Amino acid sequence: MTVAGPTTAERGERQQGSSGPPLARGAGRRLRTIVILAVAVVLLGAGGAWVLYGSQWLRVRHVSVSGTLVLTTAEVREAADVPVGAPMASVDTDAIEARIRRKLPRIDTVDVVRSWPRGIALNVSERTPVLLIRKGGDFVEVDDEGVRFATVSQAPKGVPSLELSASRKGPGAASLRRFGAGRLVRAAVRVAGDLPAPVARGARTVRVRSYDAISVELGDGRTVAWGSDEQGRAKARALTALMKASPGARHFDVTVPTAPASSVS
Repeated sequence: MTVAGPTTAERGERQQGSSGPPLARGAGRRLRTIVILAVAVVLLGAGGAWVLYGSQWLRVRHVSVSGTLVLTTAEVREAADVPVGAPMASVDTDAIEARIRRKLPRIDTVDVVRSWPRGIALNVSERTPVLLIRKGGDFVEVDDEGVRFATVSQAPKGVPSLELSASRKGPGAASLRRFGAGRLVRAAVRVAGDLPAPVARGARTVRVRSYDAISVELGDGRTVAWGSDEQGRAKARALTALMKASPGARHFDVTVPTAPASSVS
């Protein structure tokens, strides 16, 4: 008796039953790929974190300082208190900047930079005094923003002293009440900053009697009546022209810059 073999349809059904539907096979491959990629990402992340925080390769080993004039690099390093030996990635640059500003008022700007792979760079600039305020036998340095940032025992060369002669009695009393000593000091600072360079180099005293009665005394005895701190640039131009036109004059008045005046005595 002849036994018939499986038909073509039966063979197809058996093949499908043994290997599964095509969609199921594709889903399985995608799942394996996703698992492999996820494991790889985790391993890479763990390795990167170890390199940044656990290894000895990327740790702070040196601190450089640039931009100092009066301060020393040692003073800046001490104020910064950079955690040498700590992982570079964990260094809080904002905290370092805040410490420098708090401990060293002479610092005007500071930029804390990671210098990979093992350095921290402290780039600073110092305030420049434009006026000095006498305090006993010392001098308080004031910058062009009116910030009193340091007290020194010896006056820096080329920086005029501030003389605030406005008092609670007399002609300057009204200005003192209205503006306060702080505003009058800032007005004097602005005048000092607006002086023409040759005059600024020879200035010895900036005297404030009231808000609109500020004068400058030069080292050679000449004086300049400046008035208020307004129209500084115009007054500087008028003073420069006036000094050229009247080289023998001893007193100059640029209170009204459009009508400057000078006199010999």
